[in-house]
Amino acid sequence: MQTNTVGPLIQSRPSNKRGKFVLSRLHSLAGLIPLGLFLIQHLMGNALAIQGSERFNEHVQFMTSLPFLLVLEIVFIALPLLFHAVYGIYLSFISKPNAHVYKYGRNISFLLQRITGVITFIFVIYHVWALRIGPALKGTEVNFQLVSEHLSNPFIFVFYLAGVLSTVYHFSNGISTAFITWGITIGPASQKTVRRICSGVFVILAVMSVWSLLSFVS
Repeated sequence: MQTNTVGPLIQSRPSNKRGKFVLSRLHSLAGLIPLGLFLIQHLMGNALAIQGSERFNEHVQFMTSLPFLLVLEIVFIALPLLFHAVYGIYLSFISKPNAHVYKYGRNISFLLQRITGVITFIFVIYHVWALRIGPALKGTEVNFQLVSEHLSNPFIFVFYLAGVLSTVYHFSNGISTAFITWGITIGPASQKTVRRICSGVFVILAVMSVWSLLSFVS
């Protein structure tokens, strides 16, 4: 439920209200539970690089030794990601951001959410190919050295920096959006509180992510 305290966010063409209701909640749910949980786990795993190459390699070996790993990746990561990304891009096309008209913080966040969503999707596709599918096809082991060599290219490093920060923002801001979508925060006070908490989540995850990237190239 959206209150009028944050200003009109979008103007979209009429559509099937019931279908849009269900898809919007599935879209929100996919971003929070399977993808959000995986993102946090993935970032925490990468943060082990701060403790050194051996600690990171131990984590990678543990993750790659999980039973039915491919099935888990397809069911709980690939499919939810594909749905979340495709429907999110669809919303971007049918929605008309009005941050240039209404200078409300939520409108700016709405626009940034769409922009970072596209950046995140591009980044994730590249990342999965470069450090998951590509090495698997070549029979190359993914370890600290491989990631370090990959990030040694300054252009790749900057791309990863932008991609990771976009992903973290998209997730953190998406939490507050999901609370509104599910009718949990229905007033301006509760929405403001959740936004502050999500800002804290963004700062924590952003610092951890940047520190992890620097650990691979330091």
